[in-house]
Amino acid sequence: MPSELNHCLQRLQTEPAVLVTVAQARGSVPRESGAWMAVFASGMVGTIGGGHLEWDALRQARAHLNAPPGAPPAPWEQSVALGPSLGQCCGGVLRLRFEPVTVADTERLRQTLAQALAPVALFGGGHVGHALVQALAPLPFDVLWVDSRDGVFPAELPGDVRAEHSDPVQAAVHDLAPGSRVLIMSFSHAEDLDIVAACLQRQRDQADLPFVGLIGSRTKWATFRHRLEARGFSADELAHITCPIGLPGITGKAPAVIAASVVAQLLLLEHAGADR
Repeated sequence: MPSELNHCLQRLQTEPAVLVTVAQARGSVPRESGAWMAVFASGMVGTIGGGHLEWDALRQARAHLNAPPGAPPAPWEQSVALGPSLGQCCGGVLRLRFEPVTVADTERLRQTLAQALAPVALFGGGHVGHALVQALAPLPFDVLWVDSRDGVFPAELPGDVRAEHSDPVQAAVHDLAPGSRVLIMSFSHAEDLDIVAACLQRQRDQADLPFVGLIGSRTKWATFRHRLEARGFSADELAHITCPIGLPGITGKAPAVIAASVVAQLLLLEHAGADR
């Protein structure tokens, strides 16, 4: 997660650590390859899955940190079978890599540990937009938050979130990062319609917006569908729009509930893409 990486790099400015990384994972395991934690003399950042697996990795890392000064530290690896002896009966096998790191490794770690963040374009600075930004901030998404109004964004933005004022709001669609997942929930239906139309046009021209979601009811989408058909968009093109957004069956209308449902939907899409 971006915030964890930043925290890790900040701590490295003043104290060394041992970076523990899941180098390889087979079978049923608590974390995937690439998962990491940075172990400091006091405290840690990140996780490789918890339980006895993590406890033993912490023990080894701290033993190294507390050892008397000696030869230059060298990385080491350990294979771990998750069976009854560990109290973790997952049945899989992990290979852990232990690497002593200091401030000198900051830039290298910034590049190697940074996740490939999926771009999300969020149109709308209302209550649900604010809840979504908070829900997305600790997750592997790079969020562009767009609104046509002044003064709707908070003074401090969390994590990998950038705010952009755009008037007309749909003009921002042209410059979205390829692969953006688009969430549309502006303060007016007229703006929503223009944003959807701009996304459909970009999809027609470039086919690089894998998900376009519109907040609202089926009645709202039926009205939008007729208006978009009048603008020349086909049924196949309109099928690319998801409305309502969020996981089916979650019916709560509180902003935090909607945000949780939409974020879960995005994560499922990411998981489906990783499996292809």
